[in-house]
Amino acid sequence: MDLAAVKLLAPQIPSLANTAVWHTFGMTPNGDKWDLRTTLTIQVLRSFMSGGGKKPSSIGKVQAATLKDPGVKGKTWVAGATIPAPKESEEGLREAVFGAVDAMAEGEVQYTKPGLVDTEVEWTGYRSEAGANEVMPDISEQERYAKLMAEPTRTSDTTVLYFHGGAYYLCDPASHRAVTSRLAKECNGRVCSVRYRLAPQAAFPAQLLDALMVYLSLIHPLPGSLHTAIPASQIVFGGDSAGGNLVFALLQLLLQLHRTSAKPQVLFHGRKVDIPLPAGASANSGWFDIARAMPSIATNTKYDYLPPVNHDDTLSRFPADNVWPTSPPRGDLFCDLSLLDHPLVSPLLAADWSGSPPLWFVTGEECLTDEDTVVAARAAKQGVQVWWEQYEAMPHCFGMLIPTLANSGRCMRSWGEFCRKAVEAPREVQTKGVWVSAKGGVEKEVKVQDVATVEDEEVRRLVKDAKERRLKGWEKEGKGMPKPAL
Repeated sequence: MDLAAVKLLAPQIPSLANTAVWHTFGMTPNGDKWDLRTTLTIQVLRSFMSGGGKKPSSIGKVQAATLKDPGVKGKTWVAGATIPAPKESEEGLREAVFGAVDAMAEGEVQYTKPGLVDTEVEWTGYRSEAGANEVMPDISEQERYAKLMAEPTRTSDTTVLYFHGGAYYLCDPASHRAVTSRLAKECNGRVCSVRYRLAPQAAFPAQLLDALMVYLSLIHPLPGSLHTAIPASQIVFGGDSAGGNLVFALLQLLLQLHRTSAKPQVLFHGRKVDIPLPAGASANSGWFDIARAMPSIATNTKYDYLPPVNHDDTLSRFPADNVWPTSPPRGDLFCDLSLLDHPLVSPLLAADWSGSPPLWFVTGEECLTDEDTVVAARAAKQGVQVWWEQYEAMPHCFGMLIPTLANSGRCMRSWGEFCRKAVEAPREVQTKGVWVSAKGGVEKEVKVQDVATVEDEEVRRLVKDAKERRLKGWEKEGKGMPKPAL
């Protein structure tokens, strides 16, 4: 345990000890569903997410704490690479994204049009023969990639294009190596984890541009790349939380391009290239509603650690630093408030998933459950093959945060199996749904088309109301936000 972790946990030791005693006597609120480790983990996370009663830290300080590289050790291969951006004079990719944003908007929206930038990725694989604390050999990135590709457990051509979570302003591929390494193991393949631009420094659609550029670079690599060309039929999108949002936004962007052209193409590094659909897409506790307007945001707090939502919040509570407020100021870390109900910002609002490759969803009984159920059911009703899993009494991203749980292992194995089958045996990926009990992992079959917990009309009303409240709060208080610190 490092010094930062000790400082975080030390003030909570009396409270944690008290909780442990009450749990032993079966007197904690969720003691019939959670083991002691889960109970203590969620208590720590809730304290961290709420600030522990302290004044909020600046956005930049919180962000920086999640970007520290812990190094690589144990059963993980990591090879870093940089995906070069096309020349500034080449507008095809940007025009494709901006055109889709404008075409899919309902009403007037505002956003800046960012440029393309070189984007770093981490090729990640499972290192089967390494010890738990064994560091990677001191060799070049090319040599590490070669060893990753030669790993005896990598028996599949599956490549997972991965987007990490963190509310779009936190975390990094380095913070998610345990997850991406495990996913590589479970799919018998490799993972390409993307260091996309973070908010608030970069607003929507910068992240979507990064995602599309890296995807096309996997399929159409430049000479000198670590990887050779990867067919789209061997690529599955994957992500957790906000990364799941980016997965489904990217997929919806591709579907939009296919809706407007029988064979969409774009100028990419000087040549016309196809823009195919991937083999599949997957989201672990996907955050599909940036407006955070669904009822489960409030009703499922019993089992989650995510903080309660305040639609009147202008984010003025955060002390000013060099990243927030932005200049000019905006009302949301990720996007202009006019975009909260845009389907490429909040895929919950995307009406059409027809023609999509197979999809995998997992959720707990968490604050984001409603939005996950709606997207999954909508896609299944439109003929998309959907694997749906819901785990009783489990919090946001439980499979990643509490890896010792039996249901966490089941979740990760299912994720890897889906990715592998979407590539190797797509006809075997048929719609199926399952509800898994917290104790004993008892499975109950559910009909995916019927899992939606909120009707489509009510979804739109709730998101519209949340957006209007955010806009009114911004108009009232936004101009009074502190000036950015230089």
